[in-house]
Amino acid sequence: MPCAACTPSSKRKIHLFFFFTADEEFNDLCFEFGLELDEVTSEKDIISKEKGEGKAAGASETVLYKIDVPANRYDLLCLEGLVRGLQVFKERINLPRYEKIIPAKGEGQKLIITEETVKIRPYAVAAVLRNITFTKERYDSFIDLQEKLHQNICRRRALVAIGTHDLDTISGPFTFTAKVPSEIKFKPLNQSQEYTASQIMDLYRTDSHLRHYLHLIENKPRYPVIFDSSGVVLSMPPIINGDHSKISLKTRNVFIECTGTDMTKAKIVLDIIVAMFKMANVELAYRKEKVKPELINKKLGISETPSSLAKLLTRMCLSSHITGNGNNIEIEIPPTRADVIHACDIVEDAAIAYGYNNIQMVIPKTYTIANQLPLNKLTELLRLDLAAAGFTEALTFALCSTEDIADKLGMDISATNAVHIANPKTAEFQVARTTLLPGLLKTIAANRKMPLPLKLFEISDVVVKDLTKGKRNVGARNYRHLCAIYYNKSPGFEIIHGLLDRVMQLLEVPPNEENGYTIKATEGSAFFPGRCAEIFARGQSVGKLGVLHPDVITKFELTMPCSALEINIEPFV
Repeated sequence: MPCAACTPSSKRKIHLFFFFTADEEFNDLCFEFGLELDEVTSEKDIISKEKGEGKAAGASETVLYKIDVPANRYDLLCLEGLVRGLQVFKERINLPRYEKIIPAKGEGQKLIITEETVKIRPYAVAAVLRNITFTKERYDSFIDLQEKLHQNICRRRALVAIGTHDLDTISGPFTFTAKVPSEIKFKPLNQSQEYTASQIMDLYRTDSHLRHYLHLIENKPRYPVIFDSSGVVLSMPPIINGDHSKISLKTRNVFIECTGTDMTKAKIVLDIIVAMFKMANVELAYRKEKVKPELINKKLGISETPSSLAKLLTRMCLSSHITGNGNNIEIEIPPTRADVIHACDIVEDAAIAYGYNNIQMVIPKTYTIANQLPLNKLTELLRLDLAAAGFTEALTFALCSTEDIADKLGMDISATNAVHIANPKTAEFQVARTTLLPGLLKTIAANRKMPLPLKLFEISDVVVKDLTKGKRNVGARNYRHLCAIYYNKSPGFEIIHGLLDRVMQLLEVPPNEENGYTIKATEGSAFFPGRCAEIFARGQSVGKLGVLHPDVITKFELTMPCSALEINIEPFV
């Protein structure tokens, strides 16, 4: 797994070399700082687990710490930022101040953006790092930080792409423009010859790393490109840099360009990079927020003085001091803390610095006794009894295609009252399901080789449009449905009818017209003519049952007849 791979819980993992007196002590420090020491390992152990002991021969046995970093703390994605943050937290160093360095006369650089980039990657920001001394470790960290930012805030280069160049090999001003592929020709990074832009796209189509970014521009009539005053190509973002300006251990001045489709993200990325390596010709903007001490104390359940709270926030790299008569704390937010957006983010940092374990546990002033929702309780009871009746429960997707709920069931999509997804990623997930039947039919189609008969059921929510007016209305409504299906060489209508009788018996609804349930012949597009019935309970229609139409069975790639039942169970709660 990549060092900063994205996970469902929205965290990143980094590999960090760090010296400490004991692993337990370092683990405690990470916890205090809001991090988690996930694993203590080594490069040799990792290779041994992934590829076997034979491949691990000769690998480094240096202690390697794997640390979970919060998803929005981009300033902790490199060794320099993490160590700096921990040292400020432990009050071993003062809070660093990031300032723009005014370049000497004639050393200022300019990046010119032309209008051709508007429809491709309209934004670009740049900075210069001067008088840097790269060691092997620092160089690797510099490259690694770029890759982690690419995978995280840059959204795999879709929002921002970073390019770094040896400033001493190129000359400004620099131009960011877009040209037709045939007009772009340069030697890509670590290649031995020049290629046109089209050839470069073909070259990297099989590359395990770069092929994932080709789709960002390959269908565009023009490709973005950056070149210097002599026409030397620096990069073709977001794909590859030029070999002419590549950085090395001998590089002393670095030109950084960030191009993208999101100006805010581009500025954040540039600020993070230059702040981690301190010296830059770029404007590093600080901003100030004011928070009342009473708010922090109330939200955390503590009673600290304003000066104490200001000190806690300073330990989290948020320079703070008391203003007025102690009624406010003024916090200066550095360019590295793009995660601080609202007052609640400041309160969270105060909680981390105070220590969650130090917050006294108290019984809430108001309390309630938890209880299961009646609808969920009824659902669980019905699941148990349907399983006891010999039916197997299935759990299908809440989203489906328009074909599943309309065309395949012989209906028009406008008659389904379905809620449509504005930007569906696949044809399989276009709408929220309005019936459970398609999901069960697809489940049977995927299990046709299983012994007959197949008896399935599902109790889940369906979603339909709700146009009623009211403060609580969101335009759609959920209904809890029960659907069962019987698939065999014969339709088995009597099996489904018997299941309906059993369900009504469990719901204590007798078979009569006055206050019980009845079935009446009707027609349905999904059912065989003359083999469909509507179910009425306590005076209202709750669903249908019947033998499915042969066309429906065929469209779901089935070959045998089947009967189905679907009812709304909410009226029985």
